[in-house]
Amino acid sequence: MARELTVSTADVGQPDVILQIAPQHPAAHGALRLALTLEGEQIVHAVPIVGYMHRGAEKLFEARDYRQILVLANRHDWLAAFSNELGVAIAVERMLGIDVPVRAVWARTMLAELNRVLSHLLFLASAPGADRDTTATVFGAREMIQALMEEVSGGRMHFMFNQVGGLKQDLPTGWLDRAALTIDRIRRLTVPAFLRMLESSEPYRGIGSLDRTICDGYGVSGPIARASGIDMDLRRDDPTLAYDLLPAGVLRVVTRVAGDCVARLECLVDQVEVSLDIAEYCRETLATTTSGPINVRLPKVVKAPEGETYAWTENPLGINGYYLVSRGQKTPWRLKVRTASFANVQVLPHLLTGASVGDLVPILTTLFFVVGDIDK
Repeated sequence: MARELTVSTADVGQPDVILQIAPQHPAAHGALRLALTLEGEQIVHAVPIVGYMHRGAEKLFEARDYRQILVLANRHDWLAAFSNELGVAIAVERMLGIDVPVRAVWARTMLAELNRVLSHLLFLASAPGADRDTTATVFGAREMIQALMEEVSGGRMHFMFNQVGGLKQDLPTGWLDRAALTIDRIRRLTVPAFLRMLESSEPYRGIGSLDRTICDGYGVSGPIARASGIDMDLRRDDPTLAYDLLPAGVLRVVTRVAGDCVARLECLVDQVEVSLDIAEYCRETLATTTSGPINVRLPKVVKAPEGETYAWTENPLGINGYYLVSRGQKTPWRLKVRTASFANVQVLPHLLTGASVGDLVPILTTLFFVVGDIDK
């Protein structure tokens, strides 16, 4: 006869629950897995697990020449393809001692800022305070810029419009006029949408606060760091392209101090306005600079001299760095890419520990990162 075993629940502690979030389907916005340890509804430990999309791009750089590596660099942050190309092109141009033509410098600056707006608008469209109408409006504005970028480059995501020494070709006839109309329409459309979104986001104020000392410790940069009070922007602090030629008041570094979900959204909203101002000023400059080349003619085989260089750029999600080592061949000996998302996502354990499960979505949607930018 079986003996009945009686156990008092008072003698047994309630076990922690390990909740696995994802990995997501490849058709989603990237495959990131979160392992969360829960006590009731509270997160007591969080581990971000990455590596599902790793392509080994840095190793592939070593087998492609200096023209071809732009194709690989283009793809890790698919929301900022133009900016990715630009950082590699700048590093190679420094190694080769190339002076990029003036018109190419201004055109690159304008397109980089339009690309920044493209990236920011996607995150704002999916913000926790965005309702259906706001999301539709922001996506509509984004599509207008997408059409501009497609017209000038021929691509919607992977533009491949940069090349070593400038741009692939000149701007289409009438494109600058169409850009002016688009920028004006975007301002009129997005301002009321952003106001509605920020008003709806008020319940998330104080959630997901990130201290600036944590940002410093993990190398967090971009709008996430500036929302925590870090006043750093390479466009101002170590300018490339035409950023040091902009008049006072056009390039403004947007910061907040709270470091919470709402502060990060506010930074993104203000940065859209700043980028549109910069793009408009570049457009006006290009409209009065109608002559001159758009690129530098290169030999059929491009070989960088032996040496090394480091270039960094202020990408939409933060600082991207490109460490290039050459042994005098037509391919890089080493090209190390430091991406913004890889550093930014490391603070997830600090942001999520102590938060409730209900806070998970607003925290994740305001910690702006692209998984391909983590995995490279």
